[in-house]
Amino acid sequence: MLRINLLPIEQLKEQANARNQLQIFFSALIVLLLTLLAIGLFQANKAKGLEQDIVAIKKELEHYKPILKQIKDIEKAKKELERKIQVIKTLDKESSLTVEVLDQVAQLVDSSRLWLTSLKQQGSSLALTGVALDNQTIAHFMNKLEASPHVGTVNLSNASLTRVAGRSLKSFSLQCSVALPPEQDAAENKQPGTP
Repeated sequence: MLRINLLPIEQLKEQANARNQLQIFFSALIVLLLTLLAIGLFQANKAKGLEQDIVAIKKELEHYKPILKQIKDIEKAKKELERKIQVIKTLDKESSLTVEVLDQVAQLVDSSRLWLTSLKQQGSSLALTGVALDNQTIAHFMNKLEASPHVGTVNLSNASLTRVAGRSLKSFSLQCSVALPPEQDAAENKQPGTP
């Protein structure tokens, strides 16, 4: 049997053109899908590698946790030791201040005109009580105390007449502020071996 194509040539060309366009479209679609699949596989591999890195880093972090705890414990112990050293320095400073103030007061007392009956120091406060022959002796003693490098202000809190061994004497009470001289305080705060 013989076939006769009665379709016009134009229609045949359009059909061939449509077929070619469909082939190009499906080819492009397949290429696009393959490209997306390749990108997806690449990203999945990359994500898997990153997850493995995260697991490795977490293991390493777990390995270092005891060391970090030791470091924190050492830092805590260091702070506690520094605090204790500071307390010791403060106590040493206060004890040396007490000794120096007692020495200074002992040097300033004119034992033929003035006698101390009590001396109390608490921190930077010094309370003195005693008796003197007269008001001038008390004033002179107060001036010498104020001139002392360890004594700041001196206040007369009480002065009265009293009888001791049949003699009329002046009883007095003084309040003073005491501290180490600034240059001595700075020298004590210096670390050994520093200029």
